Amino acid sequence: MNTRRDFLKMAALAGFSRFGAVNALAQASDYKALVCIFLLGGNDSNSMVIPQTSSEYNAYKSIRGSLALPDTNAKLLPVTAKSGTPYALTDGLALIHPFWAQGKMAVVANVGMLVQPTTRQQYQTSAVPLPTNLFSHADQTLQMQAGIPSSSASTGWAGRVADAVSPMNAGTSFPSSVSVSGPALFSKGNIVQAASLIPGFDMQLYGFNGIWPAGAGTARQTALQQVLTFNSGLTMIQAADKVRQDALALNALLASAGTAPPLTTTFPGTTIGQQLKQVAQILQLRSQIGLSRQVFFASLGGFDTHSGQSWGQWDLLKQVSDGMLSLYNASAEMGIADKVTMFTESEFGRTLQPSGTGSDHGWGSHHIILGGAVHGGDLYGRFPVMALGGPDDSAGRGAWIPSTSTDQFGATLAKWFGVPAASLPTVFPNLAQFPVTDLGFMG
Repeated sequence: MNTRRDFLKMAALAGFSRFGAVNALAQASDYKALVCIFLLGGNDSNSMVIPQTSSEYNAYKSIRGSLALPDTNAKLLPVTAKSGTPYALTDGLALIHPFWAQGKMAVVANVGMLVQPTTRQQYQTSAVPLPTNLFSHADQTLQMQAGIPSSSASTGWAGRVADAVSPMNAGTSFPSSVSVSGPALFSKGNIVQAASLIPGFDMQLYGFNGIWPAGAGTARQTALQQVLTFNSGLTMIQAADKVRQDALALNALLASAGTAPPLTTTFPGTTIGQQLKQVAQILQLRSQIGLSRQVFFASLGGFDTHSGQSWGQWDLLKQVSDGMLSLYNASAEMGIADKVTMFTESEFGRTLQPSGTGSDHGWGSHHIILGGAVHGGDLYGRFPVMALGGPDDSAGRGAWIPSTSTDQFGATLAKWFGVPAASLPTVFPNLAQFPVTDLGFMG
């Protein structure tokens, strides 16, 4: 009897075959990995990337008030786009700032969830459809991870990317989509079974070993498997049992495959540092597990900075910068620095106008891309005009209307990853609404 998952797998593969994707996707001989670092809470990218032309900086400083950079905690790190336009990064990103000059890091400006290109007038008159429940943490987190401008999605855009390239990973049982930050919609596909890990949490069944008589341990393991595979008919229990089975299987795979020499690159002991260390450990096993394409999800919370933003966000970005530097160095040590691409996401940006010592929920946000395959040293997309009530301001406080959609951002990464052009509309159902599908920041 076919299971529901078997049916979905066959249906999805049939869909990809209809576009000619399966025949085009012979098992890949190279390797590529995408690593999303999700900044939970809504990162204020107005304090991450700062305009430096005199008129725009003066307007920024006037509106930003006490949150304007530089301040006593954060300095400015100069960067210049290939157009010659000057910008600056907060020195919370000091550890990865050198990658700009090396052409390995770029910024994509004012990215956010859109149904279609939207102007200020269209937004204010409701002349075009908008994402549901804008400015809501829960809804916008789901939408940014799903790549769909509603809160009813059941799969994530990285999971669908993994689905689209699944023929490249034929013949391996190791999951190609892994969250190292617990379960995440971002990682879930229709074909690909996503796995979730929490670094440092060992799923070995130690309590079943070393007991007397030996047969008692075996009996316990058999009983556990019977419990986990028993069809109770209850969807929630079945799902929980499946998660437990997958965790045990993944733990065993990691334990049995871990024969490579340890990396010399050190990782910070922070939450994000340890998550990216786990990513590096899995990357190191790529030859043993037989995967050609992998997607990873990591996250760091604390970016809901309604107060105390000046020092708090700087420290969070420093942790992110430290972790990204370590993962880049580890990938270089493995000889795959041009095969691993890291990028940031967040549910939304924040208002340019402050509220006391913090900022409020916004919309568009700037994001970082880092890796050896990045066309770096440049800013992509259109930077918002620093004006309250200006062409990019949704409601008078500097909550930027995105000029680049999440679909365009993700599709550019997906194309580099190997998703055929014919399959991109399956991965990003809203992509056809936007005239440009490749922003050009990937090699």
